[in-house]
Amino acid sequence: MEKENSIGIVKTQSVTFKDEFFLESGRILSPVTIAYETYGTLNDNKDNVILVCHALTGSAHAAGLSSANENSAGWWDAMIGAGKTIDTDKYFVICSNILGSCYGSTGPSSIDPYTGSRYALKFPVVTIRDMVKAQKKLLNYLNIEKLFCVIGGSMGGMQSLEWAITFPEMVENAVIISAAGRITPMAMAFNTVARYAITKDPNWNEGNYYSKTTPKDGLAIARMAGHITYLSDASFNAKFGRRLGYQDSIFDFSSSYEVENYLKYNGYKFTERFDANSYLYILKAMDIFDLSYGYGSYEDALKRLKANTLLIDFTTDFLFPAYQMDEMYDIMKKYDNKVERVTIDSDYGHDAFLLEFDDLSAVTFSFLEKARRKKYV
Repeated sequence: MEKENSIGIVKTQSVTFKDEFFLESGRILSPVTIAYETYGTLNDNKDNVILVCHALTGSAHAAGLSSANENSAGWWDAMIGAGKTIDTDKYFVICSNILGSCYGSTGPSSIDPYTGSRYALKFPVVTIRDMVKAQKKLLNYLNIEKLFCVIGGSMGGMQSLEWAITFPEMVENAVIISAAGRITPMAMAFNTVARYAITKDPNWNEGNYYSKTTPKDGLAIARMAGHITYLSDASFNAKFGRRLGYQDSIFDFSSSYEVENYLKYNGYKFTERFDANSYLYILKAMDIFDLSYGYGSYEDALKRLKANTLLIDFTTDFLFPAYQMDEMYDIMKKYDNKVERVTIDSDYGHDAFLLEFDDLSAVTFSFLEKARRKKYV
């Protein structure tokens, strides 16, 4: 990423809502802080807004630089900016950090105003719907009543779906990438392993590890489990094969394969930037997410869609397999929803939504331009 190709240094903002925020569980959270960034200019009609929803461990910093350091570019900087797919010369772009995270929005590592200590496990379980309703509070604060588009990949795609279902009159267009209206039992199984890794770490201390030794090993192992689901068999073979990373003897445990080194490096690197309790809460939100809740059935939920919808998946996605997109697409077509489906051939697996920028940009740009011409011409 070249610095001159970025939209420049962007400051993360935050807003705190002091009124009571009612969660899907029936619990009440107050106050609620939402961290967010914006790019581009809001037009006079306030109808050029694109909401970008981040994935599992993402943040509000989707584009631009957080500092003069070129390595501080946002997680979707290749997609957002002047002349890029999500063109900030045309659109006012918002990305907010989800409720329950540790990047500025209220989560388990935040201070509970009633005790003066961090919430830890006293933080209530939050859902994808709660996250979306918190984003809605942010948009109300910004006096935005319509979304030209909501877009996201992976758990960001789940939020985008929830937006289009919960607020169908507000969302004009939706781009759902590498996602579904509920995760598979296999995905839940990996999340279970991740939770056990964290909660069985001797330093987890029932979540009360703040100002103490953190459950670093447990969180690292949890992230290793996640990384297995982000790649594909083809990408594992291409990146690592069966190559040894270093070797004294293959007949003792001093040797390791390159794939082991990759998992260990990324697992422990993750512990430097993310909170273990937040990881538990967000994985829980993914597990319990089901579009059908409150609407009778999965089909009844998808019938609520009014947005022009683009579904994008990747051929080797292990975490959100193609049949989940097939199911959503078939239901939408059955009820004459305005839906397009694009499958991109890639060996990168689930991570393709963060790597296959050329193909992803082409199909997304085409969809947005078609919607824009229809709206403004």
